[in-house]
Amino acid sequence: MTDTVDCVVIGAGVVGLAVARACARQGWETVLVEAENAIGSGTSSRNSEVIHAGIYYPQGSLKARLCVQGKQQLYAYCDAKGVEYRRCGKFIVATNEGQLDALRAIRAAAAANGVNDLRWLEGVQAQALEPALHCVAALESPSTGIIDSHGLMLALQGDFEAAGGMLALCSPVTGGAVRADGIVLEVGGAEPMQLAARRVVNSAGLFAQQVAASIEGIARESIPPGRYAKGNYYSLTGAAPFSRLIYPVPEEGGLGVHLTIDLGRQARFGPDVEWIDTIDYTVDPARAAKFYEAIRTYWPALPDDALQPGYAGIRPKLAGGGTHGGGDFVIQGARGHGVSGLVNLYGIESPGLTASLAIADEVVECLNLN
Repeated sequence: MTDTVDCVVIGAGVVGLAVARACARQGWETVLVEAENAIGSGTSSRNSEVIHAGIYYPQGSLKARLCVQGKQQLYAYCDAKGVEYRRCGKFIVATNEGQLDALRAIRAAAAANGVNDLRWLEGVQAQALEPALHCVAALESPSTGIIDSHGLMLALQGDFEAAGGMLALCSPVTGGAVRADGIVLEVGGAEPMQLAARRVVNSAGLFAQQVAASIEGIARESIPPGRYAKGNYYSLTGAAPFSRLIYPVPEEGGLGVHLTIDLGRQARFGPDVEWIDTIDYTVDPARAAKFYEAIRTYWPALPDDALQPGYAGIRPKLAGGGTHGGGDFVIQGARGHGVSGLVNLYGIESPGLTASLAIADEVVECLNLN
């Protein structure tokens, strides 16, 4: 038996939840299917929980536009729904004279993206605000914050269900086919079923390419190759002497080993960049040596034996992507694959959490154009 609905969203991470909420609020009968037994158990629960300002991304990119737009939407949403956050701000630091040009380039990129609140600080000015910090200069980003990501996802789920949406956990998409009147999906789990819909959004994160490839009628050449970038995090034993987030000048594939502080004031460092071929969340204690080296460029007084393995996240990169985040988001509608009513989301990594509400608006617009 095949059940028919207006819309199916695949993947209940933060972006999938935001998309499903937006679709249900359009008045579409929407089902959100998730392979795991809980929402947000993948990339969405294994990140820095940072609300990004929109600083690093190339001018005109989806990441730049949707991060700046999404940041404003997210702060407003948190205020409206009582989701806990703190607009703590961050420093991006140059730890030697050779990094000053890179810091200036970051300030120029931010301004091009409409982020005009950055403040240049000389080393002594930055150290007056953060005495434990070593740097020769810093950019202060006052609109950067931290958020309770699980609280955000619960709020999105609540809105989705209040709008009539249905969440199906333990329901992996195992295949499907494009038909003249829509897409039929094969959904596994304890009670396998077929779901037919005129609108399907593939927000499967790390598995988006795999899901797309399982659906007959989607041209294989439309599916971009992906890569997995594992990011390891280490927790700090004891209190950190910082009130702001501290970021080094970015590195290839990521933003460097930075210091973030969660809402419970626990400090953690990461992520680094480890290219992997299979999903593996194990944190190797031996990687700590490189963390100490990186952190001490901006916090020289980091004590020995202060780091302990925390957790790891995996970012769905697109092969051939550039620096500082591995290429742009891909929000692929019918122009990209030729299937009416289908939107594939590829390479949705950082700043995906920050941009989630803006991505959802973009997806709805794309579906309405199809």
